[in-house]
Amino acid sequence: MRNEPDLPATLPRPGTIHIANERFRLLKVPAPPALAGLVQDFALYREFSPKPIRQTETASLVVPLLIGFADPFDMALGREPRADEGFQSFTAGLCLAPVMIRSAGGSSCLEITLTPLGARRFFGLPMSELTHRMVRLDDLEDRSLNALRQRLGNERDWTRRLAIAEEFVSRRILAGAPLSPAVAWAYSSILATKGRISVTRLGEKLDWSRKHLARKFHDEIGLAPKAISRIVRFNAAQEMAKAGEGWAGIAAECGYADQAHLSREFRDLAGQPPTAWLAGTT
Repeated sequence: MRNEPDLPATLPRPGTIHIANERFRLLKVPAPPALAGLVQDFALYREFSPKPIRQTETASLVVPLLIGFADPFDMALGREPRADEGFQSFTAGLCLAPVMIRSAGGSSCLEITLTPLGARRFFGLPMSELTHRMVRLDDLEDRSLNALRQRLGNERDWTRRLAIAEEFVSRRILAGAPLSPAVAWAYSSILATKGRISVTRLGEKLDWSRKHLARKFHDEIGLAPKAISRIVRFNAAQEMAKAGEGWAGIAAECGYADQAHLSREFRDLAGQPPTAWLAGTT
């Protein structure tokens, strides 16, 4: 395992979140204002655990770009990873399944969390190529990303690593072609209505068929509008549960047919029942 430097004690960036325990430290730094809506945050992460660490990331509307500096993460979509599924530097598209993560306790990385609106601009390729996939950076055959990985790996100061990553992402993403206004509007409408607007209504507003709308979403976002709405409702249910709302009320507020429907969504998108998931967040 490479001997990685410690994370800085703090960063003078308003809104920075610092999480620390006996196994790891994490600094989540908000994206610069110029990247609002395109990048969610930059995360600095370092483990120092004598025992393996297991994590589960539920389905969400983010596209991670992770640059690793030490031990790889064993990762798989919707199931426990195998020993040969190690990822050090990678990205992953949107997915209707949880991500199961296992590390030996010595991982270290910088993660750039892109929004669906920013991912298309950043990668410059159909997002359907990343959907339901985890892709090693080597497999993207992107020279500039490989150069970024090498530069960050050679840099030993975390504050400098963050500055390098922010400069690279800002320059690249702002130079990229934005989503079509129609798709951007439709995606924003799904978020604004908390996933309640129907695909039929979106198509009517744009004068597009459902098939054409789905095709455009697959290209520019990675998932069809109905799947995006499903994740939006699920994420809202998670936030309500963390705030202490009852499951029956959550199901009704988020548009689920009943609690059984909500429970099925948790099993599909979080990999466990609602009560087990909530217990793991506290």
